[in-house]
Amino acid sequence: MDDQVIQITKINTEDFIFKDIQNITFPIPPLASANFYDNDGVQTLKVCSTVYINSKGTEKPTVQRTTQDDSTLTIYYDYEWDEISPDTYNVYYIETDYTSDTIGDITEVITYLKYTPSTTVVGPGDGGDPTLSRGTKTSSGG
Repeated sequence: MDDQVIQITKINTEDFIFKDIQNITFPIPPLASANFYDNDGVQTLKVCSTVYINSKGTEKPTVQRTTQDDSTLTIYYDYEWDEISPDTYNVYYIETDYTSDTIGDITEVITYLKYTPSTTVVGPGDGGDPTLSRGTKTSSGG
C-alpha cells in the first residue's frame, strides 16, 4: 500500500465567499473525484479533492492518513478550525496517487476534512464551532 501526495495547491487568489451561507453546513465537505489509470505499468488510483478552509489561517491542509478497507479507500485531510465558522475561505486542490496489491477491489473513495482544534482564534465568522469532521463519498471511476 502506497500513497503519494502529488500536490496541495491554493487555487484562489482572493478570499472565497459563499453567497448563500444559510444552506451550508460546516465544515464544508471536500469535493472529490477518483479515477484509475496506468502509471508505467502500475495500476494507480488518482484522487483529486477541493477543500475549503478559513482564509484567516495560515496553514494549508495536510494529507494525514489513507486507509483501504476491502472496497473502500478513505483519505483524511487535516486542517485547523477556530471556534467560529469563517466568512471567507481559501480553496485548496489536493491530488493524491494511491497504489496497493488490492487496488482493483476499490469501488468507492471517502474523503474527510478532519477537524483539528486550533490553538489560536483566527475568526471572525458567521457560525458556531463545527463539532464533526465532514466527508464526501464518491465512486472510483474506470
